[in-house]
This record gives sequence, C-alpha cells and structure tokens, in this order.
Amino acid sequence: MALVPMRLLLDHAAENGYGIPAFNVNNLEQILSIMKAAHETDSPVILQASRGARQYAGENFLRHLILAAAESYPHIPIAMHQDHGNSPATCYSAIRNGFTSVMMDGSLEADAKTPASFEYNVAVTAEVVKVAHAVGASVEGELGCLGSLETGKGDKEDGHGFEGTLSKEQLLTDPDEAVEFVERTQVDALAIAIGTSHGAYKFTRKPTGEILAISRIEEIHKRLPNTHLVMHGSSSVPQEWLDIINQYGGQIPETYGVPVEEIQKGIKSGVRKVNIDTDNRLAITAAIREAAAKDPANFDPRHFMKPSMKYMQKVCSDRYQEFWTAGNASKIKQQGLDEYAAKYAKGELSAGTKKVVAV
Repeated sequence: MALVPMRLLLDHAAENGYGIPAFNVNNLEQILSIMKAAHETDSPVILQASRGARQYAGENFLRHLILAAAESYPHIPIAMHQDHGNSPATCYSAIRNGFTSVMMDGSLEADAKTPASFEYNVAVTAEVVKVAHAVGASVEGELGCLGSLETGKGDKEDGHGFEGTLSKEQLLTDPDEAVEFVERTQVDALAIAIGTSHGAYKFTRKPTGEILAISRIEEIHKRLPNTHLVMHGSSSVPQEWLDIINQYGGQIPETYGVPVEEIQKGIKSGVRKVNIDTDNRLAITAAIREAAAKDPANFDPRHFMKPSMKYMQKVCSDRYQEFWTAGNASKIKQQGLDEYAAKYAKGELSAGTKKVVAV
C-alpha cells in the first residue's frame, strides 16, 4: 500500500480514543527501528522529517527510505509528515517529494526565529491548506510559540525556534484564538503551546501545572472537540538513557522531560499526535557510547548501529503501548491522497467548531 494521509490516522485515533507518536527520522536505522516496533505492536505510523533532516539525508534518499518502509510493511498505514515547515514553499516542496502531510508553522515568520502575528499565521496556514487539500494532503498548523514557561526561552530544533524571551501569554495557546484559527484555516490538526520545548532540557524539575499546562489542552478541546490536537516537544527523557550516556563518558546534567502520565492526560483531552525525537536520540547515543566503550577495538559501524536500533525500538514500542496506539494498525482501512482530495472537495472533512454559550 502507498503512504496514507495523516488525517486518516488522526480520525481513527479520535474515534477510538488513542494518540499516535510521531517520530522524527533522519536515516535508515531510525526508520527500521520505528517500523519493527510498529509491526511488533500493530501500530499505525507517522514518520516525520524536519527541514534539517531533508537536507541531511537528501530528498531522494529520505523519500525512498520511507517508501521502502511502506513496501516492506504494507499492512501498516504510514503517513509521511513534514515537521515545522517555515513557509508555504517548504510545504509545497515536501508535497512534491511525496509527503502526505505537512506542517505549516506560522507561529514564527519564514526566518524560523521571529514570533509572527496571528494574522500572518492565519494567512500562510490557510494558503497551504488550500493547496494541500486540493491534492489530498493533510495540514498541521501551530498557534502559540513552543518554549519553556520556567525561563520564557525555547530551544531550536534543526534551526527552528524563536530567539530571545517571550511572555507567558505568547507561550500558551489562547482558546479563543484557537477557535478562530481553525475556522479560518481549516487545518486538520492544531499544535498548541503548553510549556513543552524541543531538546532534552525541557524542565529543571518534575513538571507541575505551573510549568506544564495540561489544563490548557482541556480548555481548548472543550472549544474544539472535533479538532485533532498535537503536542510538540513531548519526549519524556528517560533516566535510564541519561545514566548509560553519562556512565560511558557523556556529560548530560540533570533534566526532566514530559512524563508519560501527563501525555496520557493530554490524549484523553483530544491530543492525537505526540511528537517525539529526543528520546530516540538519547537511546541511540546511549547504545553507541556503550558499544564503543565495551569493545574499543571494533571499527565496524554495524557494531554500533545494531544496538542503537534495539534501544530505539524499545522506546518506540513503549510509546505505542503507553499512548494506546498498539493494536490499531490492522483496524484502519488504508486510503490514498486521491480519495482524500475528493473528500476535501466535497466538504466532507471541513473543520467543525463549537462555540461556548454563556448560561
């Protein structure tokens, strides 16, 4: 089966009350790890690539690696998603290169570092939606800037992230604006800002409500019960990987990620896509450091990459189980872009919103 639109997967997740981890990929070993975990757990897959990943791997190499995954695992529905597109042009080039879903991140301007106005965000996102839906591709938008409520700062992901310090209001998605944004753009999914950030250094302590606003998800879901919400920067930063890295020469200080139980609360409140990258990077790094230290004379790259795939596969399998994704791949009737283009054209997938009426 060919790749499927992400909307297909998110709709099924919403109907059945689960979330889907969206794993960032850059190379063969990462894709193999994800697919083995998905096969083992019978889970649908979202493989996503940033602009940096596309530059690193090369457009053609990355596309064919993901197509190879679809050919090798035809029973697993796979969406190929562009993560953090900085401009309509980036999204259009992704669609031309076979991506079945794109993120137009208009929360920042095209330089990927300057916070954008609400009107700018609406304009560029709506433009991408119109083009993408015409060919059946899904679109994720973002409202609010991803960053720490502790420091007011954000970490860059492959060069994408705001510079300087922002206010709490800028770092939390406003529910009223979320309703207007969805109505005017017709996005398939909405990434919201709740205090999460990219990288391993998300929190200096185990997060509580004042620095991880899970309650904001609930507020937005009440206003937009039919909109698929997305959590970015949601790696949990397991201590086991930090311990192995530091045991074998690493120097990662104490840090905290997003607890799985908090993500599960988000899923129960409308989150359908959960972005994860750092956890897999940590697992791979832990495996490579361990393998190198235990056999320092070995120079076969496979000696390092085989355990890295094993460790990353464990992370992916755990998330598929913890987000209740497992067991759902075989229940999804796979459909392609042409079928979804027809659905969009008929208005069958229009974003529905719900107004709160004061009593």
